[in-house]
Amino acid sequence: MAEEEDGAKRLAAGAAVGDGRAIRVLLVDDHQVVRRGLRTFLEVQDDIEVVGEAADGAGGVARAEELRPDVVLMDVKMPGMDGVDALRRLRELDNPARVLIVTSFTEQRTVVPALRAGAAGYVYKDVDPDALAGAIRSVHAGHILLQPEVAGALLSQEESGGAQGRGGSLTDREREVLGLIADGRSNREIARALVLSEKTVKTHVSNILMKLDLSDRTQAALWAVRHGLTG
Repeated sequence: MAEEEDGAKRLAAGAAVGDGRAIRVLLVDDHQVVRRGLRTFLEVQDDIEVVGEAADGAGGVARAEELRPDVVLMDVKMPGMDGVDALRRLRELDNPARVLIVTSFTEQRTVVPALRAGAAGYVYKDVDPDALAGAIRSVHAGHILLQPEVAGALLSQEESGGAQGRGGSLTDREREVLGLIADGRSNREIARALVLSEKTVKTHVSNILMKLDLSDRTQAALWAVRHGLTG
């Protein structure tokens, strides 16, 4: 119980985890003023380093492949390749960067496709600067950032996709891992809680996604919430 409470506190605070290395961030937005503002704020954070910028989705993909950042702050609406297409391309390239959508659009029809394309969460462009830093730390730690109304929309889409009938193929250990994913735990935290190696946890996560025919942790977390596997 103490460990669960500690994990919840870390998530709420957006605490950084890892080996002490600064979180490497790439900024992708077609507005130079926005990029400049983000860079100005983030560069004063001791644990965050802005390693590059791009003005559109295609440039963002190229820079992400070149720089291999930990986190990408990605706008949705951009000329040429937009943020959703850039996310899909990064997934095709198996780029490990966690993508945090930074958008001025609040409609579900804008945010939901980005999440289904692989985003780890989203924040609005008027977000409090400290909350933005916390969001970067949280997605870097493996957490998923969703608003309740968007989570509901994703759940509705997941239900119509047929994944709910495949839960019987999960092992007991995979169901444990899935429940911890839904609780917002990173692979490192899951490994600690279940006394496993991170490599083993990654294998379990891959098996869960394959068995449920889901494409990412966001969809897995929502499946677990829908089926009562949260802690």
